[in-house]
Amino acid sequence: MASPSSSSSSPSTTTSPTSSAPSTIPSTREKLPLSSSRPASEALLNEKWDHCLSTALIRSTLGASFGVIFAVLIFRRRPWPVFVGAGFGAGRAWEECDAAFRRRN
Repeated sequence: MASPSSSSSSPSTTTSPTSSAPSTIPSTREKLPLSSSRPASEALLNEKWDHCLSTALIRSTLGASFGVIFAVLIFRRRPWPVFVGAGFGAGRAWEECDAAFRRRN
């Protein structure tokens, strides 16, 4: 068992050489609040933007990938199916983001 005078259970205090009174040194957690200082609406908006950007990247990449497959297999290596696929993916992501921003919750 630890003794009551052990340093692990006492707050972090130090004594300066010029004064005999202990001064409390705040840690980083004491300076910053545990929860974010941003309003809830800003956090919600940031979350929606993050979701939209990741969705746009994923959907455009998947569309371009299908375009590459169709270009190689069906359209004799022409580049337009890649751009059409990427456009369809970006359009689908745009509609999802638009719906997410129009929702109230």
